[in-house]
Amino acid sequence: MSLDFTASVRRAQAGDAGAFAELYSLVYKDLYRIALLNLNNQHDASDVVSDTVLEAYTSISKLRDEKAFKAWIIKILTVKIKNKRKEYKEINNFREDVDDLSDAEEAAVSKEIDFGSIEVMEGFKQLSEEERMVLSLSVVSGYKSEEIARMFGTNANTVRSKVARAKARLKQLLT
Repeated sequence: MSLDFTASVRRAQAGDAGAFAELYSLVYKDLYRIALLNLNNQHDASDVVSDTVLEAYTSISKLRDEKAFKAWIIKILTVKIKNKRKEYKEINNFREDVDDLSDAEEAAVSKEIDFGSIEVMEGFKQLSEEERMVLSLSVVSGYKSEEIARMFGTNANTVRSKVARAKARLKQLLT
């Protein structure tokens, strides 16, 4: 994390909305990508990201380590994603298949995720929630094992093992 990033966190903690907007612009794509991969619905992904940003904005003063901003906001996002998935189960409205998406949504999802093939997306959807989360953070968003470990309060070796198992399972699903 750069010095400017840390300074922006400090300014945002002091109430500078412009500084928070800078932070938002740096993490939005990652937040949206993670949400979309885990929810498979553009509108819900946008809603979850909006809720995450609102909660982060209202509680940034509670953040103790400004260097941990990304991990902190992604942790908020993962809680929001889990809550949204619970809503899906409660209203029995969770979409498991790419067939449920309209052609326009399907094309947009493929473009935004940049997976390039429906088979990979279908395989990804068959992974467990934890497998999707670690792959979306590691492979798609490019977070290091150490960063993911901080987000979830575990160690980096555990994260690397989970990523390796998730990759192997995805490969198995695709063959």
